Amino acid sequence: MLRFLILVGYFEMTMYLYVTGKLDQYINLHYSYLAFLSMFLTFVLAIVQLIVWMKEMKVHSHLRTKTAQFTSLALLLIPLGVAWLFPTVSLDATTVAAKGYHFPLAAEVDDQTQQQEGTSVQYLKPDSSTYFTKSAYQKEMRKVADQYLDKDLIQITADNYMAVMEVIYDYPDEFVGKTVEMTGFVYNDPDNPNQQFLFRFGIIHCIADSGVYGLLTTGQSQHFANDTWVKARGTIKIIYHNSLEQSLPSLELTDLIQIQKPANPYVYRVF
Repeated sequence: MLRFLILVGYFEMTMYLYVTGKLDQYINLHYSYLAFLSMFLTFVLAIVQLIVWMKEMKVHSHLRTKTAQFTSLALLLIPLGVAWLFPTVSLDATTVAAKGYHFPLAAEVDDQTQQQEGTSVQYLKPDSSTYFTKSAYQKEMRKVADQYLDKDLIQITADNYMAVMEVIYDYPDEFVGKTVEMTGFVYNDPDNPNQQFLFRFGIIHCIADSGVYGLLTTGQSQHFANDTWVKARGTIKIIYHNSLEQSLPSLELTDLIQIQKPANPYVYRVF
């Protein structure tokens, strides 16, 4: 019985996330077919366990009580209850402030927290190197970088955000002087009132390897409050950030306008 309840509960919760459109806040939707496959297999296994359970119930029918029926129903409703009562929340500047931002990986700063949470949260630069061999990664990143280095204007969209951001951090010197357009939410630099970060939360494969990615911005007198969504245009430069103790590729702004928050604020890595 317990196996049946666990399997059906997983099926129900996955179906709920898909129907409500919340699945994209947990996984990269380019891998949604894996969620659908697991959901189908879980349903089949649940049916098998139901058949086994019913056969056992016929043999041990004298042990069945109303308490057992109530307990079974309660366990079956737990996954849906969790999904309904604990709604997903889009990550924002509050999350950045709570976690802090670090370069290049949060794991370098707080390994113990990362291990406890079972995550490898990344900051500023997406890092997909763990999914390649060293030579394959360098080849892939070189290929992506070359696609944009010959452009007069690099437009960073929701589709290419993760890939372009990664190569900008991998080859900052080569991108210096390039004009870039991007959108993101504002996070005011707590260590310098004249600087702001533009961020987007991204997912490489699933929420376990998610992070907040973007660029430090300078050169604009107009400042917005945290979580304000903006469209920015500027030139890539390299600036040393004293608190992070890193030289960061940064965006010297020429244009900055406020926009509406996108329907889906997340971005995903496309391989």
